[in-house]
Formats: sequence, structure tokens, C-alpha cells
Amino acid sequence: MTLITADGVAIEAACEPREAAAGGPSGDVPAIVVAHGFTGSLDRPAVRRVARTLTRHAAVVTFSFRGHGRSGGRSTVGDREVLDLAAVVRWARSLGHRTVATVGFSMGGSVVLRHAALYRPQVDVPGLAPSAGAPDGAEGTAAGGTSGAHTDAVVAVSAPARWYYRGTPAMRRVHWAITRPVGRLVSRYGLRTRIHDRDWDPVPMPPVEAVRLIAPTPLLIVHGDRDPYFPLDHPRSLATAAGGTARLWIEPGLGHAENAVDDALLHRIGAWITG
Repeated sequence: MTLITADGVAIEAACEPREAAAGGPSGDVPAIVVAHGFTGSLDRPAVRRVARTLTRHAAVVTFSFRGHGRSGGRSTVGDREVLDLAAVVRWARSLGHRTVATVGFSMGGSVVLRHAALYRPQVDVPGLAPSAGAPDGAEGTAAGGTSGAHTDAVVAVSAPARWYYRGTPAMRRVHWAITRPVGRLVSRYGLRTRIHDRDWDPVPMPPVEAVRLIAPTPLLIVHGDRDPYFPLDHPRSLATAAGGTARLWIEPGLGHAENAVDDALLHRIGAWITG
């Protein structure tokens, strides 16, 4: 399926049904929307494995963020991607799933956190991301009823707590790819990722502020103690900012994002979502 975001970007998306072996009535099957990390896409092997594993627990919707895979536009590295996720969540609900959870990895983790803060039940409406001209948070405060873009549970895996972090060699390489013309060229042709060449204006709400606005929506923060991109002060900062409303899993031996999670951890996440 090709979806169109509120700002007119075409997003590729796909839905896989819950495995029949998962059992239970077919009435209200929950859906899990998987938000991949930077340079990912719905057809990357790691994303496909995540989706296949999570179908044991729910229907799974995968998609490619703008600038990734066969989606249109250019990546804003976590800013306007909130609009992509909102369009995908609405589509999942249009398929008949009354319960929709979001699971994001790395950049996708920051997006699911901001999405949950900006699109809340009963007050969310289609709107513009902050850098598109609306005040930060405008999506979640306008009147007009529920648009269906909100999530019912949030899982952020390997997510950053704050922007512009350069404290690890891995993140310094990411910033080189994002900010330098030659880095964007390498990303486009080597990593199939088209990156916007303009800075954020204004700077979007950082994840550590977004988590304060998510409750009462259930929130799970998952992070590895061997993450080469973001050290443990990131997940701990997120959990602290959530004010005790979030679950925090620090996973021994886990590296970074969808390439590092194993099936056992994915099953634990799926079980947490579906109860």
C-alpha cells in the first residue's frame, strides 16, 4: 500500500496478519506498527525478521520512513517522520485493528516517543510536524475529536534521549553522513537513504521531553548495555523523565536496534504489548 502523509509524502507500507497458530478469536486482533532505524526500510532483512517474529502476537505493519526504501521525500532524521508514523497508524486502524501499538528502533524509537506525545487519544487531529510551521505539540491539542493516529502502547528500542549527541564514534559517523554533502551522497547511493540538506528549523521536541507527555499510554523503554551508539544514560534519562510511568528494560549483551534484537527479546516485547 502507498499512503500519503499530511504533508503530501508517499509512504510505502505493508501489513502481515497475525499467525493463525497464535490462536484466539479473530475479532479484535491488535496491530503492531514497526518503525525502523535510520537507513532501514520495510524490506531490510532485520526489519522482515522483526515483523515475522511479532506476528506470533499481533498483525504487524511495516513501512519505510520518508527518504528510505521506496518511500518518497527525503529523511529529516526523526522530525517530520512523525507524520509518516501517524499516516501508518491511521491505516492500521482503517484495516479494523482497534488496538494499535508502535515499536520503534533507534531513530524510529525517537519517532514513536514524539508521536505518542503529539497524537493523544480524543484530541489528536491531522496536522503538521513542528518544522512544517506549527507550534511544537499543535497536533495533539487542536479540537475536533480523534483522528485515529494515536497509539495504544509505545515501545522504544535503542532510542536517543536528546538530539545532536556525538559522544560515541558510531554517532560521529552518523553526523558526518547527515551533515556533509559527501556523507549524504554516500547515504543516497550506498545506503539507499536520501537525506534532507536543511537543518531543523525549529528544532523538534527532544525525546526526553516527549516522554513526559505520553502517560497514561503504556510505555516500554528497551536498551542494551553494549549499545555502540547511545550509552545507558539515554534510556535512564528517558525513564526518569517519564516520572515512573515507564517500564525500563536494560538488556545485558544487547547491541543496537533491530539488527541486534533476538527473537526471545521480540517475543517478550510482543507479550508485553498484548498482555
